Amino acid sequence: MGMKYAAGKERVALEANKRLDAVVRGRVQGVGFRQSTEAQAHMLGLTGWVANRRDGAVSVVAEGSKPVLERFLMWLQNGPAMAHVDDVDIYWTEATGEFRSFSVRG
Repeated sequence: MGMKYAAGKERVALEANKRLDAVVRGRVQGVGFRQSTEAQAHMLGLTGWVANRRDGAVSVVAEGSKPVLERFLMWLQNGPAMAHVDDVDIYWTEATGEFRSFSVRG
């Protein structure tokens, strides 16, 4: 089985996409967290969604390359200026490819 390569001047091997499921806890509702998360995901070219949870946390599901998702996770651990993130639970799996964009749910 051959390697897949990105188009362009450099031949860069494409990694299999990953899926990041995260639950962000702290002061993360009512502070623009979902909208800021959506903007960050769009900037990074990720797909998935973000939603408030009834327990006051925020759920995030994102798919993309692992290095980009790790950068996104670093952002989630801080969030936007008005947020205060106490903890982020994470779970890595293989991407499903079910998303075409990144959106705010609920």
